[in-house]
Amino acid sequence: MNQYINKPTPAFVAASWVALLAGGAAYCIGLFNANMMLNEKGYYLILILYGLFAAVSLQKIIRDKLEGVHVTHIYYGLCWASVAICIFLLGVGLFNASLSLSEKGFYIMSFLLSLFGAVAVQKNIRDMEYLRQHNQSELLELSNSKAMPEHDDE
Repeated sequence: MNQYINKPTPAFVAASWVALLAGGAAYCIGLFNANMMLNEKGYYLILILYGLFAAVSLQKIIRDKLEGVHVTHIYYGLCWASVAICIFLLGVGLFNASLSLSEKGFYIMSFLLSLFGAVAVQKNIRDMEYLRQHNQSELLELSNSKAMPEHDDE
């Protein structure tokens, strides 16, 4: 990878996890306490699960492209389409739901917070793994160069 990657700060890592957990927990608690039929709750639950998967998959595929990993155009397009479809289906579901505007806003905000948190957590994990592997390879090269003494053949 040609780009320099900074190690994520502990504050950003914590904020990412808090965003993911707070958004997901708020969405699920709101769904559990909602006065709607079980099939409606299932619809919204599947939307957040599909949305989280789609967002993480999109983040991974974008990162793969930046790192020079071959990515097919069809999968790249499907990732973008999946995120857009999730948000669209949430909008359609909430538009047609018999909920107050504040409840609809609550679901939208917790859904989007969850997606942001999932992308940020995935990015942090990938950055830290890349740095860990990079540091291990540097340490291995350093130890190999010290273990092999240089010989002068004079």
